[in-house]
Amino acid sequence: MNKKIILIVISVITLIILYLIVTRIFLTNKENQSPANFKMMNRELAVNTIIVLPEPLAANIKTIGTILSNEEVELRSEVSGKIIYLNIAEGQWVKKGTLLVKINDADLKAQLKKLEVKINLARENEFRQKKLLEIEGTSQENYSNALSELNSVLADIELLKAQIDKTEIKAPFDGVVGLKYVSEGSYISPAVKIASFQNNNPVKIDFSIPQKYAHLIKAGESINFILTSTGKKYKAKIYALEPKIDPATRTMQLRAICQNPGNELIAGGYVEIETNFGNERSSLMIPTEALVPDISGEKVFIYRNGFAQRNDVVSGIRTEDRVEILDGLSPGDTVIISGILQLKPNLKVKIASVK
Repeated sequence: MNKKIILIVISVITLIILYLIVTRIFLTNKENQSPANFKMMNRELAVNTIIVLPEPLAANIKTIGTILSNEEVELRSEVSGKIIYLNIAEGQWVKKGTLLVKINDADLKAQLKKLEVKINLARENEFRQKKLLEIEGTSQENYSNALSELNSVLADIELLKAQIDKTEIKAPFDGVVGLKYVSEGSYISPAVKIASFQNNNPVKIDFSIPQKYAHLIKAGESINFILTSTGKKYKAKIYALEPKIDPATRTMQLRAICQNPGNELIAGGYVEIETNFGNERSSLMIPTEALVPDISGEKVFIYRNGFAQRNDVVSGIRTEDRVEILDGLSPGDTVIISGILQLKPNLKVKIASVK
């Protein structure tokens, strides 16, 4: 009995739900067919448009860069010891090979003198053993020992001379000595920075460009840049390109060189770069706002026979307010540039203006 009552209740509830659903569908269709909605569905959206035509385009790039010294090192000693000679005039230009620092090498020179005496005895012994071997007055083993002793002393002398050379720090190239951090008489180790040393004529300009411009760049291209602190313009020439794209930033690193006879450009400075890369070519350009980004790619709406039609496109170079279209448009197409958020495929539209 209870089971029959439950089944009856369930059936009644089901019928009520079905009735409500059918009623809702009927009312919705009726509303959609009302004059007001019919008028809304057939209303034409007024839009602004442009007719795309080929126009000249060059890759105009604006970026920032950093000034680098042509050559730069930190002067450090290869050995530990006391400074007995310090020839560093801060901020002065010095020629390559100029002796800047001398470390105490008295103990090494004493060892060298001792070996120079020993080498004479080793040479005499080797000569005597050689003559005796020629008349079979000694064994080959004795001569070999004498020769080995001579060569060992010669190697020790070369080692000491190399160690003495390390006690001298000379200018590695023509350049300017920076601020010094030690004084004559100081005891230093390889960890101690003595001074910086730089050559700032010419200077290098480091900068990067987006990946999409990488194929346009060649060594030998010229760039223009502005020193922001003075507003003065300079010209440099690209001489090296990083052979890979940085996967973190999707940019390519470039380096240019610029003459700096007056030392106006200081290493570490910030510059603004603006230049054109690649030959001027004919391209289809549209306003940036007409390009619709989508999860499946980029799209634009074009006007065709009174309706909005959506086209998939491939974009290229961007400027401040325009973007190049590489594929998806043809010369003469009418592109809609206003009311983009209200547009959908096959929506009726009318042209309010053509630019």
